[in-house]
Amino acid sequence: MQLQVTNSPFSESQVELLNRLLPTLTESQQIWLGGYLSAMSLRGTTNLVPAAGEQPVLAAASQNAAAASAAVAPQLSREVTILFGSQTGNCQRLASSLSRKLEEQGFQVTVAAMNAFKTNTLKKVENLLILASTHGEGEPPDNARAFHEFLYSKRAPQLESLRYSVLALGDTSYEFFCQTGKDFDQRLEELGGQRLSPRVDCDLDYDEAVADWFEQVISALNGPQNVTAIADAAVEAAETADAPASPYSRNHPFHAEVLENLNLNGRGSDRETRHLELSLAGSNLSFEPGDSLGVYPENHPQLVADIIAAMGWNPDESVPLNKKGEEGTLREALLRHYEITVLTKPLLEQAAKLTAAAGLHALLVPEAAAELKAYIHGRDLLDLIVDFAPWGVPARSFVTILRKLPARLYSIASSFNANPDEVHFAVRAVRYESHGRERYGVCSVHCAERVQPGDTLPVYIQSNPNFKLPANPDVPVIMIGPGTGVAPFRSFLEEREEQGAGGKTWLFYGDRHFVTDFLYQTDWQRMLKDGVLNKLDVAFSRDTEEKVYVQHRILEHSKELYAWLKEGAHVYVCGDEKHMAHDVHAALVTVIQEEGGLSPSDAAAYLDNMQQEQRYQRDVY
Repeated sequence: MQLQVTNSPFSESQVELLNRLLPTLTESQQIWLGGYLSAMSLRGTTNLVPAAGEQPVLAAASQNAAAASAAVAPQLSREVTILFGSQTGNCQRLASSLSRKLEEQGFQVTVAAMNAFKTNTLKKVENLLILASTHGEGEPPDNARAFHEFLYSKRAPQLESLRYSVLALGDTSYEFFCQTGKDFDQRLEELGGQRLSPRVDCDLDYDEAVADWFEQVISALNGPQNVTAIADAAVEAAETADAPASPYSRNHPFHAEVLENLNLNGRGSDRETRHLELSLAGSNLSFEPGDSLGVYPENHPQLVADIIAAMGWNPDESVPLNKKGEEGTLREALLRHYEITVLTKPLLEQAAKLTAAAGLHALLVPEAAAELKAYIHGRDLLDLIVDFAPWGVPARSFVTILRKLPARLYSIASSFNANPDEVHFAVRAVRYESHGRERYGVCSVHCAERVQPGDTLPVYIQSNPNFKLPANPDVPVIMIGPGTGVAPFRSFLEEREEQGAGGKTWLFYGDRHFVTDFLYQTDWQRMLKDGVLNKLDVAFSRDTEEKVYVQHRILEHSKELYAWLKEGAHVYVCGDEKHMAHDVHAALVTVIQEEGGLSPSDAAAYLDNMQQEQRYQRDVY
């Protein structure tokens, strides 16, 4: 902005001064200055100090500036819709936290799971924030499937008036990292929506990325002309965040003492499943059936030693333990703080900056996508180091490219009401050979080989609002959980026993061999005897010539199972997502189709409706 002397009421020296000032002013400063000059004109004075009983000129200027701002700037909507798609509850918790922050600043916020949102109202939404995790191989979580399908259908409306932003949660060790969030972001743009702020893709250690996204979307929603209104609203807003019941959380785990560590498999089994019981005494932690236990494990000491030796490092060298600047020995860092058993594309991209190895750089070109995928599968950090040696990189520099060692989540296998101040869980030890070396499941082998009663494990409770017993204890319950997927149903039945619940219960369980692999057999037998468990159907796939799985038992009891569904039974599935969960889902659709006399599409819709009503819940992985 430049003033011209011609036809101007200002002298040349005044024009020079104004031309030096005006280009430096922000839009809000220009508006305020206009209000200030208007206020002086009304009072016929240039005195900034008010006469007795008069309003200060600066206050009048602020009022005039606010009025001018309201006239000049479009009014941004203060209504925000937050939708979450969540399998284990992370996105739901983050959505609640974001809602509180926005309400504190005067926004009117609607928060809903995607399957509870009325899609015919989407056209009316002006500000939409989506938080979505990715499940399995790039699939939406259960409570986001219907909304995802709607957006990609012909029924999806044009959304030219929509402003939106997406927070995507995922795991970089999966090929389709944050795919669900990417889908939502792309589709909303295709429908005409405008981004409030760019999508943020989060790995397992997501706290910092989430905080940045929160700040970006709140700033974008506020807009440059709403600072005063937001400041006033923030002063008036009531504090809605409840103080946590326990000081322990994912970022501050409780070191729980191990009370028991038992092998649930019998002698001669080719499997090892550990049942651990931990003390929560003094933690003030509690949980509900269906929740999970987060366990921070240690990497295998031999793998740590081999990595250090291969790089020629000193195990006692001081290195960063995290982004907070805390330091520790290299051995401690690789043992307890950094992930060393999984390779990801982002890790290889960072590693390539530390070496000139042609083979590594060749893997990262777009044309080598298939080769990169094949290389990553089944290999760990030691493979990367050995395959692309020499490195010549100091340990302090190298560890900064590693991601934080994530916690492992396990379904809780006990009721808090039945076992106060304790938490039980089951974990199957993973051991296998790949690329000429023995490999170990990080947490499972840690628990199986190196954790004894009296030791401690860093743990926290992860609530799962999407896997909960019916509120009415008289409602029938059908539970399907082969292998370690049966763990949460031990919690369910212990809780129902404590409640004195009247609803019928039916458990489908499967594994390899009856004699050696029947997990929690004595518990189920006692519960059957006491009437806590009404029906138990089992499938041991290696005990018969033809392999039999839980889905076969479901089909065998088709008529009775459908009768339970008609009585309002809730169905729960826990365990393997890749195969079992899909096979069980297909079996349930078949039961509904055949016994209900429905078409395949109507039977699938019936099950979808059960999912909408939270009568069909899954905890699959």
